[in-house]
Amino acid sequence: MAKAAKVKTRFVCSACGADSPRWMGKCGECNSWNTLEETLVQEKKNLLSSPERHSHIDVVDLMRLQEIQYSEQDRLRTGMSELDRVLGGGIVPGSLILLGGEPGIGKSTLMLQSAVQLAEDAGHQVIYVSGEESSQQIKSRAQRLGYEQSERFFLLAETDMAAIVQVLERYKPKVVILDSIQAVYDPRLESAPGSISQVKNTCNLLLKLAKQGQINIWIIGHVNKDGDIAGPKVLEHMVDTVLYFEGERYKSFRLLRTIKIRFGATHEVGVFDMTGGGLEQVENPSALFLSEYNQENSGTAIVVTLEGTRPLLVEIQALSYPSFANYPKRASNGIAFQRLVQLVAVLEKRIGLNLSKSDVLINVVSGLSIEEPAADLGTAMALVSSVRDVAIDGRTVFIGEVGLGGEIRSVSQLELRLREAVKLGFTRAIVPSHSLPLREEMPGIEVIGIRKLMEALIYLRRSDKKDP
Repeated sequence: MAKAAKVKTRFVCSACGADSPRWMGKCGECNSWNTLEETLVQEKKNLLSSPERHSHIDVVDLMRLQEIQYSEQDRLRTGMSELDRVLGGGIVPGSLILLGGEPGIGKSTLMLQSAVQLAEDAGHQVIYVSGEESSQQIKSRAQRLGYEQSERFFLLAETDMAAIVQVLERYKPKVVILDSIQAVYDPRLESAPGSISQVKNTCNLLLKLAKQGQINIWIIGHVNKDGDIAGPKVLEHMVDTVLYFEGERYKSFRLLRTIKIRFGATHEVGVFDMTGGGLEQVENPSALFLSEYNQENSGTAIVVTLEGTRPLLVEIQALSYPSFANYPKRASNGIAFQRLVQLVAVLEKRIGLNLSKSDVLINVVSGLSIEEPAADLGTAMALVSSVRDVAIDGRTVFIGEVGLGGEIRSVSQLELRLREAVKLGFTRAIVPSHSLPLREEMPGIEVIGIRKLMEALIYLRRSDKKDP
């Protein structure tokens, strides 16, 4: 029997690959600072000089693409349609999924609900590995959610990664949930749990388990003060899917957003409502976002934005008031600050709206963050409505990107957006003329194409008068 390769702890330079027996601030080979990372290194044998070099080399079998058995029906349904949506239709066998979010936002609740449904409804064996809570604490949460018992749902309160791997290799469950990756550690490494070397090594072990054993593994990750998942950025590159669970802590709804996925469309959004009985799925999020919309107020406009393949109708509020400071205030919540500055500049230059002595505030209602430029036209109209104190027709939606020349640029999937607007009872849509004509008939809504931002101003109305 050949001796197993010895494993040692070394500090390897991420810049040049040189290793050192101890940590140093500066690499002795490439002179780079703070690049030495603790890792496990196997002692390499000289295979060319070994007389047994051929007998101990594993033979790897090649497979043709057509020989691999897979279909979309092989995806594992979680029992929660909103969760399946962001996963592209379900979990692909052997997936490693990373879930991040602010503390207290509901990550553990979401995973616990999904795990119990997979165990009870689908009959799959699920192991919930908790490194931060005891089994009694998880049992208490399950009781609050109404889950009294489950024959195929198991808990493991453990932080030693060697023990966790041993249990998973023994029972080979269908789904594993690790809460959280910053809490577990490998005893072979000297660094503390949550350090860069510990997180990378743990993720490597889980990746090997997922791919070789076809185990679906969920990893819950903490976030840092900037809102990014804590740990090395390579963690997000190693996993198959990265999800962010977000929302305002003092509001009930939650958004599950896809940042990276290898088996579906990115930027998909699942919407949940946090209740006393746990997370409930929201099948029609646009109606939720517009539930408190008051069409008689000035400074509000409705836009249709796309999150992945889902159209969402969102209310944008704007407020402009005189400023006595030397530099007027510009603040935005839900859209990029630089986008707001650009829109203010276009409004001043192209339609003569004087905002140089006014503070400007923009808010996307319900805390949704909008990234695509199709909301530009609605944001600009809400701001004009606030400055002139004129309410916009409450049955009108705005879709379009605003260029620096004041032109309205085309957007993608206009028909999909308009169908969502019709479903919620809107009767007029102001859209880019370059996106017309439509590819299909759109009964129930008047579609008006415009080329310049100035043309949209005629669709303002006072709250006490009829439409122009």
